[in-house]
Amino acid sequence: MSKFMKTGSFLIIALLCTVALQAQKFGYINSQAMMAELPKVKQADSDMEAFQKQLQKKGQDMVTAFQTKVQDFQKRVEAGEVPPKAQEEEEKKLEEERQKILAYEQEMTQQLQTKRDALLKPILDEFNAAVKAVATENGYQYVFDQGILLYFDAAMDVAPLVKKKLGLTQ
Repeated sequence: MSKFMKTGSFLIIALLCTVALQAQKFGYINSQAMMAELPKVKQADSDMEAFQKQLQKKGQDMVTAFQTKVQDFQKRVEAGEVPPKAQEEEEKKLEEERQKILAYEQEMTQQLQTKRDALLKPILDEFNAAVKAVATENGYQYVFDQGILLYFDAAMDVAPLVKKKLGLTQ
């Protein structure tokens, strides 16, 4: 093969690669910064904060009541006002109340997560729909968010070809 043919082949391959890359359109978005700008997110954050304060107040009230009962019990024990059998029963009741407080803390965490999901899901769905709409309207095959793929053109999925190559499909 002559030097000209090698160079010509290389140029054709380089040209084809350039054309293929130019046909691909990539986009980028910083969703975290954009989400922080959305009024709906600010409202959701405010709602979450109010809900969290409400739950924490209830929990703090439970803890305060428990601490008062424990202090009162300890004073009565030190004063010799509580017989041993009654002391055991009251200790069991206090332990049950302590366990209820621990269970409430776990329940509070779950309630907060459920509330956060409920508030943010429609906002995230709207955001993702907007990203998809912008991508399709402007011909982007891929939209990334700080290295994470947010959108892709389903026609670009090579999974069927790879499955065929692996013998998973006919």
